[in-house]
Amino acid sequence: MADAKAHVVDDDDDARDALAFLLSTAGVPAETYASAAAFLAVAAEACGVVVTDVRMPGMDGIELVRRLRALAIDLPVIVMTGHGDIPLAVEAMKAGVIDFVEKPYDNEAMLAAIASGLAGQSEREARDLEKADVQRRAERLSGREPQVLLGLIAGSANKVIARDLEISPRTVEIYRSNVMTKMQARSLSELVRMALLAGLA
Repeated sequence: MADAKAHVVDDDDDARDALAFLLSTAGVPAETYASAAAFLAVAAEACGVVVTDVRMPGMDGIELVRRLRALAIDLPVIVMTGHGDIPLAVEAMKAGVIDFVEKPYDNEAMLAAIASGLAGQSEREARDLEKADVQRRAERLSGREPQVLLGLIAGSANKVIARDLEISPRTVEIYRSNVMTKMQARSLSELVRMALLAGLA
């Protein structure tokens, strides 16, 4: 996540530069865009949080959020609204933004919203990486091991799994040991958590 940054989208040059300056003084990497279309062109490669004005010529902030969602680009978005734009803010929240900040914004409130967006992005990426890793481990299971895994997730005792699979309890113990080793789980509870995360259960 070293390349995570705040992506500032605003057609107002002064407002865009002011926010970029605020972020630089707070040590937050930022990239600026003069239009929603300019950001959308690079959005698939972007990482971090988007801060966009809600009112812009051409594509507005709400339409930008809808386009991002349609493209399955799951970046957290904060919209900046003018005074009295509450209906627009509500519409933006329904479209999927994580927060809105009213202009003229309080610097600390803006920085807090951006920090929250960046943290959320980090957590999502970490979870996605872990999920992919668990799924790769699960693909190494062979023979009866996936069935034993499902039995363990269901909370079944070895003898119950053995009966269901028509094998001996001793064989289940061997499979269970193999599952724990291949999944790199240190405990049954960790195995269950991993399986739920990866959608195996």
